Amino acid sequence: MARNFLSILDFTPDELRDTLDLAARVKADRPRGPQAPTAQALAGRHIGLLFEKPSLRTRVTFTIGIRELGADMIEIPADVMHADREPLHDVARNLERWMDAVIIRTFGQDRLLEITEATPRLSVINALSNEEHPCQALADMFTLAERWQGRFEGKRIAFVGDGNNVCTSLVHSAMMLGASVHVATPKGYELADDTVDQAAQVSQHGAGLTEFTDPKAAVRDVDAVYTDVWTSMGQEVEYAERKRKFTRYQVNEALMALAKPDSVFLHCLPAHRGEEVTDEVIESASSLVFEQAENRLHAQKAMLLKVLTTPA
Repeated sequence: MARNFLSILDFTPDELRDTLDLAARVKADRPRGPQAPTAQALAGRHIGLLFEKPSLRTRVTFTIGIRELGADMIEIPADVMHADREPLHDVARNLERWMDAVIIRTFGQDRLLEITEATPRLSVINALSNEEHPCQALADMFTLAERWQGRFEGKRIAFVGDGNNVCTSLVHSAMMLGASVHVATPKGYELADDTVDQAAQVSQHGAGLTEFTDPKAAVRDVDAVYTDVWTSMGQEVEYAERKRKFTRYQVNEALMALAKPDSVFLHCLPAHRGEEVTDEVIESASSLVFEQAENRLHAQKAMLLKVLTTPA
């Protein structure tokens, strides 16, 4: 039975910490190139990339990471996922006979679940769905672990904006590591009830989740402030309405000043500068956004090693 990574919840808290520790070792070893201990760890494996949505960071970092682990990478055209071409479960049953894993960036999480149910021998990895973005959360937690020397207990993270896929995976991962999360959203854009329930179930060290409609209250005295675009892929028709409703949720210097003096700013990118975040914040000394982008590579390499070399 192959192991999958559709959600941060596919890892236990201990496995999540182990993956972050492995990411640190992979990052430190990268300058060794072909002499790195993991340079041939996945030699002989075939891993597919099947992206239905645009991507810069996810595509590039997975492509490089797969090669740096010694595996072969195959680009699979997105049109194979079209239902009018052939059933999705038939696509999946073909792929499992040719390759070891497929990394999928898609729309509904249900598409990923359908593939996993049809392919017990194929590892399926969620590179983003409408509901969750676990690979981003791995990079986020690794970036914070570097800044906080691995200590999450007692830390507080504020997410300001839409209770979307990035927010969902952030809440899951942070609370699994013992950090509390404040989520500030306009009414109607809150986290899903299931996400709130799941977070409570996996919480460690007393970490809690508090929901706000006031971004100032959410950010006050936190250790990190996170935001994302107000309008995600597939929501473009809602742009004008969302821009109106989210205006007071912009992360600017005044909002950041309410956080702790040594707080950090996070964003998964791409950023719409001047909307959810100002240039002054994203270019400030507190901003870790490009560290997050770099750490996608190391965190995803660690995840691939975890998924493909440990039993389900």
